Amino acid sequence: MHGGGENPARILLPVRNLQFWIDSNILLLLKDAPFNKRDAQLVPAAGSCADCPKRTGHNKLLFSDDLGRNGDQCTDPRCFQTKVEQHVAKTIAAKPELVQISTAYGSQKEGSPVLPRNRYTAIQSAKPKDDPKRPEFKMCKFTTDAIVTEGVDIGTLHKVCPNPACPVHHLKQTSHREDASWKAEQEKQRKEQAIANATGLRVLTAIGAAVPVRLLKRDLLFCLERLLPVLDENRVEMLARQHGIRQKRDDGGLFKALATYLRRADEGTLSRALVESSILLAASRSNAATILKEAATAYKVDTAAIGSKVRQEFAAKEKARKAAQSAAKSTRKAA
Repeated sequence: MHGGGENPARILLPVRNLQFWIDSNILLLLKDAPFNKRDAQLVPAAGSCADCPKRTGHNKLLFSDDLGRNGDQCTDPRCFQTKVEQHVAKTIAAKPELVQISTAYGSQKEGSPVLPRNRYTAIQSAKPKDDPKRPEFKMCKFTTDAIVTEGVDIGTLHKVCPNPACPVHHLKQTSHREDASWKAEQEKQRKEQAIANATGLRVLTAIGAAVPVRLLKRDLLFCLERLLPVLDENRVEMLARQHGIRQKRDDGGLFKALATYLRRADEGTLSRALVESSILLAASRSNAATILKEAATAYKVDTAAIGSKVRQEFAAKEKARKAAQSAAKSTRKAA
């Protein structure tokens, strides 16, 4: 609400929401950084993290100067991201034999050297007590070093098996029955993932609807215009779809369309977009399910009810699909 005259009353964002946004988007744990925090030449313009005034540990009156231990944090997302990118580029240049991997599932883009999660097996080092003989805890002759260049934990190194014909990590199906069972399990997992994705987006929509108008339009737009460039392309697309924007990604068209939409939006829409984009960014750097659950709790969103409704909708679609297939078979037989 605004008061009369030229000095409208301002209602500040609740402290709990502001703290959530700061923790998710401003404060980045240096202990999780894949690069050498003392390397002043990684990004010469930025220098060493040890000497950076934007590091919380730099202020010894308020924080302990531990450079990466016990919660030391970076407050400049752009600089942090730039250092991660330079670290990846220099690591690959020094070791071109490194396999580039993504933590996201999907198909490999044409011409891209990056293997999606379903194209390699990540070798686990700490063996579980229940079943230490599982394939992912075994080394093979194809095991090699890899670096994450897309998805979560970019810049970190891992051991992987990238060979789809590896007899250790990709056991050959011995019978038609086993092959059918494997395909059924894969289809089940795909459906469960689709339901989880749809439920997550539906929960995000419900959270956005619960966001109240708190800040002036200029404040909200100021935060969003600085937050959007930090989001990756996939999450910009998610945010755009939440607001009915489905323009192609080509030449930054989706980003421009979203930015134009936000400049014309009212305070309520901007408040919603700010919380949604904060959740999407936090989810890209942490456990997405945990972040969404915390946000749903904060805005009193019933995730169980949403999940149940999504499952019912998927079941109805599956029933309709099978009915259509059955009708098509009957038509062909009659013909």
